[in-house]
Amino acid sequence: MKEIVLSEAEISDICKNLGQKITDEIKDEEKLPILVGIMKGGLNFTMDLLKNITAPVLTDYIQISSYSGTSTTGIINMKKDMTLDCKDRTVILVEDVVDSGYSIHYLKNYLFEKHQPKRLIVVCLLNKVNCRKIDVQIDYDGKKLEENKFLMGYGLDYNELYRNIPYVFVPSDEEVKEYDRLLKERN
Repeated sequence: MKEIVLSEAEISDICKNLGQKITDEIKDEEKLPILVGIMKGGLNFTMDLLKNITAPVLTDYIQISSYSGTSTTGIINMKKDMTLDCKDRTVILVEDVVDSGYSIHYLKNYLFEKHQPKRLIVVCLLNKVNCRKIDVQIDYDGKKLEENKFLMGYGLDYNELYRNIPYVFVPSDEEVKEYDRLLKERN
């Protein structure tokens, strides 16, 4: 039996709740805020969260990578930058999971140095609070996790596999072996 961390219904409730909170916070902004999804893992959450924000907002994406297989490399690679000008605008940065804090720390510094937003609001679906290697401010999180387990589904992958599962789960060792076999045979 799969260890489910977030069901489809729980994800839906989180998106509704956070969407309302973010709407309340940004509804009176002078310039349109920009919702920035962090690719690729944050795409599902970004799109579902966006559906629940009723204030006008622009959207953009940024892509970084720091994972290989089931663990973080600790090295952050910028793969795709934002395309919209966010100077003097509020930016809502949407991440799937915050664990070590390195990615969010890197992105916050990068965005303030290069793009100069008025402010950043950081939103994550899953907040692995006991995994921090560096202190970062998370403004909104969907669920706090105490344990550091490898997660898949709802945008979270294993070597690009199974981002399409509509819930978040912890794969078993047997499942990871099967994913490796599948990737080797059919990739």
